[in-house]
Order: sequence, then C-alpha cells, then structure tokens
Amino acid sequence: MRQRYDVIVIGCGGIGSAAAYWLAQRAGAGVLALEQFPLGHDRGSSQDHSRIIRRSYHDPRYIALAAPAYDLWHQLEEESGVRLLVKTGGLDLEPIGTNGIKDVAHCAASMLQHGIPHEELDGREIMYRWPQFRLSDGVRGLFQADSGLVDAAKANAVHVALARGYGAQVRDNVPVRVLRSVGDGVEVVTDEGVFAASHVVVAAGAWTNHLLRTLDVEWPLTVTQEQVTYFATPHLLEFAPDRFPIWIWRAPEEFYGFPIYGEVATKAGQDVGGEEVTVETRTFTPSTTTRDRLVRFLEAHIPRFLGPELYTKTCLYTMPPDRHFVIDAVPAHPRITVVADAGHAFKFATLFGKILSELALDGQTDYPIDSFRADRVAMVDPSFPPIFRNEAVLSA
Repeated sequence: MRQRYDVIVIGCGGIGSAAAYWLAQRAGAGVLALEQFPLGHDRGSSQDHSRIIRRSYHDPRYIALAAPAYDLWHQLEEESGVRLLVKTGGLDLEPIGTNGIKDVAHCAASMLQHGIPHEELDGREIMYRWPQFRLSDGVRGLFQADSGLVDAAKANAVHVALARGYGAQVRDNVPVRVLRSVGDGVEVVTDEGVFAASHVVVAAGAWTNHLLRTLDVEWPLTVTQEQVTYFATPHLLEFAPDRFPIWIWRAPEEFYGFPIYGEVATKAGQDVGGEEVTVETRTFTPSTTTRDRLVRFLEAHIPRFLGPELYTKTCLYTMPPDRHFVIDAVPAHPRITVVADAGHAFKFATLFGKILSELALDGQTDYPIDSFRADRVAMVDPSFPPIFRNEAVLSA
C-alpha cells in the first residue's frame, strides 16, 4: 500500500464518503479515505434509512445551497442507478405566535424572494389535505412540494463504491491518532503507519476535536446524543410516502418526522432533544424522557402515526455555537480542511463533498460558503451564547 497521496479523507460518513467520491473523480488512486470504525457503523451521525431534504429555509444562504444539492443528488442517482431521493412534499408547522429566526414566516419570505413555489396554509387547510393531523386554529403551515428524504445508508454506500471505482483506496477500522503539518503537506499517523498527503480533509463529526487537539487547536463544538423512534403504525396506507409528507414542527421544542420508509414503520424524533455528551460518555441507550416528549406530541397532533415501538436508535449531533456549518481550513494549517455538520448537514452531503474536493485540489470553490468560516464570531468569541433551537441567528 502506498504511503503518499494527493488527498487523505478522514471519516467515511455522509460527508466524508462524498468527499472521497468527488476527489476520486479527479485524483483517482491519489485519494485515500480512512474510517476508524467499520463502514456503515452506527456510532456517529450518518447511519439509518432517511434524512430530510428540503428547499424550505429561513435564510437565503441555505436556499442557495439547496438547489445545487438537489442537482448533485440527481447526478449521483443517474451515475449509480440507485434511487436515493424520495419526493414526499414537506410541511413546516408551527403554533401561531412562534417568533424564532427559523419560523414559517421567515421561511416563506426567503422562498418568495428566490422564486421557490410554496403554499401557506392554516390548520384547517392542512387537515383537509392530510387528515392524519390534529391541529387547532392556532397552527399554521407551509407546504413545499420538492421536499422529501435522502436514503442515508444507501447514499454513503454509493459514494464509497463509486470512489473505489475511480481508483480511491477506502479503508475502514483504521483510526487516525495524530495530524501533523509538515512542510508542504500533512502527515496522518495511524496504527497501521504514517501516511502523507498534500491535503487532508477532516469529516470526523463528533471526533473533530480529537484530531484538532493534535494540532493544538480546539473548536467550540457541542456534542449531543439524539434519537429517533420507529413506530409500527397499523395505519400503513395513511403514511405511505405518496400520501404523507415529511414534516417539521418549528418551535423552540422542535419535532420532525417521516412517512413509512426503510422499515414498515413511521419515524420521528425531537431536534436537539438529547443531553450533551462526549464520544467517550455517550451511550446507545435511548432516553425514555426524550421518547415520552415525542410520544406526547404525536398523541396530540398525529395520533395514528403511533403504534408499537419498533425501535429507538441514537446518533450524535456536533454543533458550533450558532448551529451553522463550518467548512474551512484549520487556522495556521492551510492544508487541513475541516467540516462540522451542525447536526443537519446530510441533505447537503454530496454538495459538501464536492466543495471539499475543490478546496483540496483547487484551493477555492465558487459555492457560497463564506458564512461557514472558522473565524466567524460564534467560533472565536468565548462569550457567544450557544443557541441551538429556533432562536438561532446566522452570524457572519
């Protein structure tokens, strides 16, 4: 096995596998991707059947990324022959009076500004079209027809398979211990030897600071243990993907859910409903408190969504203080580019993989990522208050 590469990718979850794929298209056998656990593992944030994809965003900077993300997912489907996107339509719901930065009014205004078709609905209109919901007159909603889901596990596997087809080496069960900037390159120290590259891409999720600390750098990243629950509803037809949309309840206590996909069950969770952890202290034991909050919400608003609990599974969020991505070089280490997913990046995974490939090979990208710099206020000001829910503000 060769010891020197053009680019080494660390982490083969959603974004890392995508980076390996896009890099391999241009650099072929000059790409090495390293995963510390078996491929497809459930220790991070990229496993499971489904992730939401949508054009409905409160901020035009996200809307600007959504269009190319959709395009690139479709390209990946065409190249692989594997269906990765399922269009279900999407509902953003909220109690009237919600006033966070991500509320329905901000989403509607951003989409109107960018010519994205959508419908604003009151509670009665929503229940007429989707009688599965139980909503009061104090609820409003926003429907966008292009929303749906990305098959996360299949997407990761497709990225890896195609990367290998272009000549990349993808190796699992190889943890990285140390990163070192050396001259015009980077050394990557593993249990199987030291590998060198002109550039390194770090897509390590909750393990990001473990690697940054070897460079005497630490970012203000909060890791939480989150969970989703699959419910074996007996009302299967009502929650088929062509009859029921993905949905997000936009409030400081935010919930989200999916129609039946991947399992013969519906799926839902609470966004940022878990406790702060580290990769050493996290468990794989679901929180009954978090699950009970979710069940109470569903009992009140989508009662037939429920059924016997098929299972609940955990994952990790890795969030900067402002809950927005980081895509940037490590200060003083220009040949090491890091991405922090902020707990909501999977819908952009293949796009971020392309962006990371351009940063590694070209030193720049034309995609609008200036807002995700590592030197923004939220990342460098210790007094910046972490805001992870619907109050979050995008800082420059």
